[in-house]
Amino acid sequence: MNLEKQLEILTKEAPQYGVSSEVMEKAVIPVLKFFASQHQNTDYFVLQSRDRQWVVTTLQNREQPQLSKRVIYGFATRKDATSFQGIVNPNIVAVSLPITHLLFQMFALSQVDSLILMDIPNNTMDGMEIERANLENMIQQQLRRAKLELPSQFKGRKIPPNLA
Repeated sequence: MNLEKQLEILTKEAPQYGVSSEVMEKAVIPVLKFFASQHQNTDYFVLQSRDRQWVVTTLQNREQPQLSKRVIYGFATRKDATSFQGIVNPNIVAVSLPITHLLFQMFALSQVDSLILMDIPNNTMDGMEIERANLENMIQQQLRRAKLELPSQFKGRKIPPNLA
C-alpha cells in the first residue's frame, strides 16, 4: 500500500484513539511522511508474540555496558525477519505492517527507544535507526507551529498493535 493510502487510513482511525484529525493532519502526518519517505519499502515485517506484543531487543554499548537501548527491528522480507539472529521460536511470528503505522505505533511506546529498519533484502546487518525521541520531538515541533496540543490521554499511551 502506498504512503498516501497508509496516511489516509491513520488519519481516519486516529480519533478512535483520542487524536483529532486536525492534530494528525497538521503535526503527525507530515512527520510520519518525512521519516517514511526516507526508506525503500512501504511495508516491513516485525516480530510479534502470539498475543500481538512486539519483540523488543535490548542493545548494550560495548564500550559502556551501562548504556543500553530497546529497539524493534523491521525487515524488508518475512524470511529476513524469521531468520534474524538464527532464533526459531514457534511463539514468535513475522507480521507485515505499513511503515507509517509502524512509526505511529512506535511514537506512543515509551518502552521502545528506536526502530531499526532493514531496507535491503537478505542483509540483516545494515539498518537505519529511527529514534523515538526524534520522532516525538518533530511531532511536538509541528504541534507548536500549528498551535495545537497533543491530547493528554495520548501522551505515553500505548497504541494497540492492531490500529492499522
